[in-house]
Amino acid sequence: VQLQASGGGLVQAGGSLRLSCKASGFILSSFSSADMSWYRQAPGQQRELVVSIDSSSRTNYGDFVKGRFTISKDNGKRTLYLRMDGLKPEDTAVYYCNVVITNGRNYWGQGTQVTVSS
Repeated sequence: VQLQASGGGLVQAGGSLRLSCKASGFILSSFSSADMSWYRQAPGQQRELVVSIDSSSRTNYGDFVKGRFTISKDNGKRTLYLRMDGLKPEDTAVYYCNVVITNGRNYWGQGTQVTVSS
């Protein structure tokens, strides 16, 4: 079981990125019933929740997102996405995907760097 995050990069303030998190080794039922999240960690700071989505596609966004980010998933492709618009320099961080399946097992992706220049 592995999570592979991608899509990070360098972007100017106001720009957009779409992060992807491809899950391998999951059967469809495990992926579709899982709770999934994106976290981020800036240098010298604690990891914080950006947004989560549960098996019913209910979402919970961090206050700092304020309508700029959108989480989605494609169960058939075993992939979690994070669309980020209106990026700000303070969004600069390593972004991690997280999947928690119904037996409580917790999986993390390796992280993808997002850097927003002013």
